[in-house]
Amino acid sequence: MKEKYIKINNLSISKKLLNFVNKELLPGTKIKKEIFWKGFSNIVHQLAPKNKELLEKREKLQKKIDAWHKDKKGKKISIKKYIKFLKKIDYLKKTGPNFKIKTKNVDAEITKICGPQLVVPISNSRYALNAANARWASLYDSLYGTDVIPETKGALRGKTYNPLRGERVIYYVRNFLDKFVPLKDKSWKDLKKIPKVNNNKLDLNLKNPKQFVGYKKKSKLLSSLLFVNNNLHIDILFDQDGTLEVNNPDGNQDIIEIHDVFLESAISTICDHEDSVAAVDAEDKVIGYKNWLGMMKGNLKIEFNKKGEKILRKLNLDKNYVSPKGKKFKLSGRSLLLNRNVGHLMTSPAILLKDGSECPEGILDAFITSVACLHDFKKKGNSKLNSIYIVKPKMHGPDECAFTDLIFEKVEKLLKLKKYTIKCGIMDEERRTSANLKECIRSLKNRVFFINTGFLDRTGDEMHTSMEAGLMIKKGDMKSSIWIDAYENNNVDIGLACGFSGKAQIGKGMYAAPDLMANMIKQKISHPLAGANCAWVPSPTAAALHAMHYHEVDVFAEQKKLSKRKSAKLSELLTIPIAHKPNWSTKEITNELKNNAQGILGYVVRWIDQSVGCSKVPDINGVGLMEDRATLRISSQHIANWLHHGVCSKKQVLETMKKMARIVDNQNIKDPALKGHAAYQAMSGNFDKSIAFKAACELVFHGKTQPSGYTEPILHLNRLLKKS
Repeated sequence: MKEKYIKINNLSISKKLLNFVNKELLPGTKIKKEIFWKGFSNIVHQLAPKNKELLEKREKLQKKIDAWHKDKKGKKISIKKYIKFLKKIDYLKKTGPNFKIKTKNVDAEITKICGPQLVVPISNSRYALNAANARWASLYDSLYGTDVIPETKGALRGKTYNPLRGERVIYYVRNFLDKFVPLKDKSWKDLKKIPKVNNNKLDLNLKNPKQFVGYKKKSKLLSSLLFVNNNLHIDILFDQDGTLEVNNPDGNQDIIEIHDVFLESAISTICDHEDSVAAVDAEDKVIGYKNWLGMMKGNLKIEFNKKGEKILRKLNLDKNYVSPKGKKFKLSGRSLLLNRNVGHLMTSPAILLKDGSECPEGILDAFITSVACLHDFKKKGNSKLNSIYIVKPKMHGPDECAFTDLIFEKVEKLLKLKKYTIKCGIMDEERRTSANLKECIRSLKNRVFFINTGFLDRTGDEMHTSMEAGLMIKKGDMKSSIWIDAYENNNVDIGLACGFSGKAQIGKGMYAAPDLMANMIKQKISHPLAGANCAWVPSPTAAALHAMHYHEVDVFAEQKKLSKRKSAKLSELLTIPIAHKPNWSTKEITNELKNNAQGILGYVVRWIDQSVGCSKVPDINGVGLMEDRATLRISSQHIANWLHHGVCSKKQVLETMKKMARIVDNQNIKDPALKGHAAYQAMSGNFDKSIAFKAACELVFHGKTQPSGYTEPILHLNRLLKKS
């Protein structure tokens, strides 16, 4: 599909993007289109050469590291000499004096409330609305519909309501209330009548009366009791007048007519233009930009059919309550929305510069997504403090963080915003960033509101950076390698030392299996215990369940304890996960290749053929895992490393890819989740013509030469071929 361009101010702008900006984005902002495009042109032509220079530095450093490892081939790596070398080539920066971040005007969802965080592809309006509205989620539904409640002794989920299962849900929630909103003299299970609120006073004898913070009445009957624990709200809904019963024909079997318990769940949501979308041209970019604009204007909505019923989805309104002092107040009805822009690597054909080159996509994102936020400033539907929250991924080291600071400063000047209105989230997912994290934060000390760890991208970069160092351990062994603990701890240690507690988020990564919630309940409590204000979950249901962990753990108290521990060691952080003289059997190698190949193909075929950037992809055992480009990066780099070091041959890998393509075809043909997209096209039997299959193979066979091991260049090129 060929772009149609219009020339303005040394720019060739896609007609689709130009129409969107001039007719939808700018109106209502007081920014004239002539001033915007003139300013954007001047700024992008100033910044593009700097962007290019930073990318060239990545390549120069990689070549020096490759040469060093080749020179040391067969010798044991001395970590002291390795660190000395990395300092000499300017990979490792000198660590400066201690400091505290100075970010101001940050919303309470970032500074005071610890809880789950969602990441959602902004290209999908239905998913985006779901995520935004997941600030409040039903604990009853989240338990009933998942494996947290075992399907034993008749408690099956089934197609119709099962009262026995419902009874177990009620029992589970009563235990939850006993633990986190305890009564002084009895259990919530012992209550036989509906609590009452008279003259704003609750007739329940709470252990901590301050936990009762609000209520609602409908037709003079109590309809809601609001409690708080660890700054998170618990809303107990009653159905005394039977209006909720109409929407729940299965009936309310609760003895005190608790119709539901809603937990404050996804406190913040990252609306993603990056790893979870497949946006390769102006048409794709405008879809994402329009949805983000709709979120900021508050008017995004979508109508769709579900089980034969028409459903209109739009953003939730704020929730109204009366306080124990009789005063009316509101709580936000939706997540605080953050925007993940694209990193520094990719360019977009949506705009061409005066020399005919494509515009750096991250710079374009910064301007467009920030302008959209101006619409929110009028009504404060998202940020109550008129701040813009941009999460910036894939930055390599302090110089690139400083460049992001410069981009945001230029945006603010053009839009006439106060300096530091735009806040920055640092994705600590590249090796050069984690090794220089303190200096990265220093570069953005007036903007930073968030740091997090991303195991998959960080592992992908680990393997690519150290490609010549030797053979990498098996992918499943990575989580128990020395550098991982140092990486996870270092992120928290540095964040706390820089004054993040109570000012900014320290985050942890994704739990990828949305159908295995019982396992998530067991595992993911480790994140708040590690001092994380937030951690990523794959769905609104998972957000409600993970929210229980933040009732269990006082994160700010944990952060105080952790701030006194010994800091993670740089020597461990930089320990390369090399397999020394592995004794792997042929079967082990084959299984590892199959696992990687199946994951690559399962993701790539949806990305290339159907423009799906994030979805639940069945793994080799049929377990659905939420996949985005980060998972693709690690799998492709892993096979590339094994190929490079002779563990497997190109012929063996190609045969494995073909075998796994047949498995992926069978999995996808049966998958109803792909409805609404282009019809699935099988790869097997059509290997020479399947663009998706060839792209998957390129990611592996050319993985060693890809910039930082990223998958975007190959994916974008092949998606554009598919679209044409």
